[in-house]
Amino acid sequence: MTSAFDRVLDGIGAAVVGGTFAPGSRRSTDDLVAWSGASRSIVREAVRVLAALGMLRARPRVGVVVAHPTDWDVLDPRVVRWRLQGPDAAQVAVELRELRAAVEPAAAAAAARRALRDECAAGREALLATADELASAAADDRRLDFTIADVRLHSLVLELSGNALYRRLHHVVGETLRERGGIRPDRHDVGLHSTLVQAVVEGRPDEAAAVMREIVRRTEHRPGPDLG
Repeated sequence: MTSAFDRVLDGIGAAVVGGTFAPGSRRSTDDLVAWSGASRSIVREAVRVLAALGMLRARPRVGVVVAHPTDWDVLDPRVVRWRLQGPDAAQVAVELRELRAAVEPAAAAAAARRALRDECAAGREALLATADELASAAADDRRLDFTIADVRLHSLVLELSGNALYRRLHHVVGETLRERGGIRPDRHDVGLHSTLVQAVVEGRPDEAAAVMREIVRRTEHRPGPDLG
């Protein structure tokens, strides 16, 4: 169940991204209390979080000022989610795909190189088990389970890369994959994921990078969530 705080945080965050609260506009705490129907303490905490994300600025005797999008922490998973649900969702999806295309193939290659040095055996076992879970969920059209496995698989590849900056992006990738979670699992994509995992665990960095690149590329041609 969504808490009152989460509801207010999501509501204000989405209002900023959607332009209901335009950049440069001002709101008092009382305005936000009336708008959200929440208590002052909850609104203040939500403003504090949004200020930390660069979306709002709280100024004495001025109130809350909405920041320009260039100031937002666009790599925070909450901001990613709000942007993917906002009016510029198509452009945001392109930006995220470009980010993934730059990072995930390199991470897959790094993970495969570490396998050649026989590092992180437990992580590779987890990757194989997750690939089996993904394939099983796809075969039964269990979309939620498929999405959970898909998010875990990509997170494990980033983790196994050994690069702290790549690992930091697993929340961003996860939000992107969850946003597409209503899509029916595609047999070819499942096969690509299985090939990716084998390339990583068997230490074939060039193949791992190429397959990951194809996985990301194919998201450009697939439809939005099909929840029907």
